[in-house]
Amino acid sequence: MSQALWQTEPGADPDKAIMEFLAGDDIVDDRFLLPFDIQATRAHVRGLQRIGILGEQECEQLCGLLDELLADFQSGKFALDDRFEDGHSAIEFYLTERAGPVGEKVHTGRSRNDQVLVATRLFLKDALGRLADETRNIALACLARAEKEGDTPMPGYTHLQRAVPSCVGTWMGGFAESFADSLDFARAVSGLIDNNPLGTAAGYGVNLPLDREGVTAELGFARLQLSPLSTQNSRGKFEIMALQAASHALSDVRRLAWDLSLFTSSEFGFVSLPDRYITGSSIMPNKRNPDVVELLRARLAVVDGAIHEIQSVLSLPSGYHRDLQFTKAPMIRGMRSALQALAIVPDLVRAMTFNAERMRAAITPEMFTTDDAIAAAAEGKPFRSAYRDVKGGAAEAQPRNPEDSLVARVSAGASGDLRLAELRRRLA
Repeated sequence: MSQALWQTEPGADPDKAIMEFLAGDDIVDDRFLLPFDIQATRAHVRGLQRIGILGEQECEQLCGLLDELLADFQSGKFALDDRFEDGHSAIEFYLTERAGPVGEKVHTGRSRNDQVLVATRLFLKDALGRLADETRNIALACLARAEKEGDTPMPGYTHLQRAVPSCVGTWMGGFAESFADSLDFARAVSGLIDNNPLGTAAGYGVNLPLDREGVTAELGFARLQLSPLSTQNSRGKFEIMALQAASHALSDVRRLAWDLSLFTSSEFGFVSLPDRYITGSSIMPNKRNPDVVELLRARLAVVDGAIHEIQSVLSLPSGYHRDLQFTKAPMIRGMRSALQALAIVPDLVRAMTFNAERMRAAITPEMFTTDDAIAAAAEGKPFRSAYRDVKGGAAEAQPRNPEDSLVARVSAGASGDLRLAELRRRLA
């Protein structure tokens, strides 16, 4: 490992075991953050030039080298490996090796604390933007199925028991609205964390007139994060908020996956999936298993585990503490896992097929009794009396025409054209 940035004796040989313990898996995690760290460093360099710490030529030299570093990293020419303590060290070593004393100026006015904060914040902004896009795509896919096949009858269930007649429009429209809610939540979290922490150093600012406003604009943040101490205290807190947005979306995915696990089974047979979502058994040639659906159902556990992992770290007093290093890995793991899962769902929704005949056959006569009781109440009979009559099988409470009742139920339950249109406007 190269000499750590914080070592005061040049050439001193650090204790290998201690250095490995201090670094942990940072170098692996920072491979996901390095492009954002380089982006923030470039903005910081330009900010230093604007306040006279760097000359114009020095600024252009460093910005050019940062562009080269990003290209070398993305092409694989530069490896972020155990030569470095972390990605921050790698950037500074790269610049210093190529620009000498000019490279040594890059860390003026910043700490690794706000350096990791800004890289993390940029990562989360990008991840939340992608999360919102994927959630919207799922909502639109569900809405399209509701619009296209909304009148197709299917049983409605409570307690996993057949309850009342329903339809594909109610089922798919319900998921479209749930994912729309999760989309709103993701956008709200994205707006909440859209502030620039860079320039707060280790939590108490620096005695330089840093151009924080200019750096904020260059990095595309909506506003500054004002209090240096609050900025440090937000580490972990904002990560949890972002993961909670992922958790909400995956909660909807889990429920959809549960329904599909049931509806694709031979006992139900309501839905079929293309072969690409199905695997076979290693021992039973007759088996076709919905493994993709089952793994989607389980993926929420990764995100919720990451939230609890970070929450366990945050039992800390104000300010920066090295414990916060352990918020990085679960944040990256949780967000990447969520995005991978969400990206699969839109095509899954578009590709599944409905067995209309099987669903219609599952709507049995007793499922109309609720409608019969309500119809009698609408004609003036006390509902509880109508309820008892229907339950007891009284002749006057028997359905007049089950097919008429089914048409009425489907028309009422399909969410209605106007409601689906409102959902589409919401998702526009």
